[in-house]
Amino acid sequence: MDTGELSRMIKAEAAALGFDLAGISRAEQLQQEARDLEQWLAQGRHGTMHYMEAHFDARIDPRVLVPGAKSVISVLHNYFPAPEDRQPPGAPKISRYAWGADYHTVLKGKLYRLFERIRALAGEVAGRVFTDSAPVMDKVWAKRAGLGWTGKHTNLITPRRGSYFFIGEIIVDLELAYDGPVRDFCGTCTRCIDACPTGALEPYRIDAAKCISYLTIELKEQMPEAFRPHLEGWAYGCDICQEVCPWNRFSSPHPGGEFKPLMVGTSGGAASPLTALGAAEWEEFTESAFKKLARRSAISRIKWAKWRDNLLHAAGSTPEP
Repeated sequence: MDTGELSRMIKAEAAALGFDLAGISRAEQLQQEARDLEQWLAQGRHGTMHYMEAHFDARIDPRVLVPGAKSVISVLHNYFPAPEDRQPPGAPKISRYAWGADYHTVLKGKLYRLFERIRALAGEVAGRVFTDSAPVMDKVWAKRAGLGWTGKHTNLITPRRGSYFFIGEIIVDLELAYDGPVRDFCGTCTRCIDACPTGALEPYRIDAAKCISYLTIELKEQMPEAFRPHLEGWAYGCDICQEVCPWNRFSSPHPGGEFKPLMVGTSGGAASPLTALGAAEWEEFTESAFKKLARRSAISRIKWAKWRDNLLHAAGSTPEP
């Protein structure tokens, strides 16, 4: 079987498993991206995320993670919610990616199944699967695989599909047919930059230390008071730069049930979708209920004390209707 046919079959298998898009790039050391990352770190734009400084060699070269690697297979999985799934006005806002099941678990399960299918097609193949859990520059490899371009908000934008996607990879020691990058279609648009309430964005660069997602998730210390009035009601993550992006008018709801809003118990004992809870229900949420939710959700990234602080800051920054 030639590399072209094998590559087409791998993409077909990815689609059968529920991935929306798959692309393939050559496993090689990054050059310009490595210089950009080094500069970004030197400027301290990663804030307190010191893990970004670790394993630099692996971060810029997949062959460090998988010796003998030849290809990076990148996949996208849609998580955009259905129109009826929305949070009520005044509720502490939670980023859409965290409404459903923990994407690490869902994507890794599918990636492992895809890896087994690749082995069934190609024989003994060495490799590893990744989804936002190792020093892999997910967006860079997805861009190189032709799955989209890096928008001015630094998220991957897929033509006529938008940016509400999880990214995963399989790095393998298998020669495949490689895809090329797509054009950047941001043009003169600066809506994401103009809409960011904390000034975290400039074209194609983000100061993570100012980003609401960083402030509500990654920052382990007390949130600086200067940022608290500007959260615009966000208690976990932030979707503002994606909400204003014109390309997300093409976003369509994910067809599967994995990322439907999780059912959570309320103080009255009844279960409701996470997105149905208003400010009062979240205020009455117990530590036990939070921990049960965190075990199934990406919200596990933060602890109970951080969540309570975020609720207070979000309530104090919620815009008037």
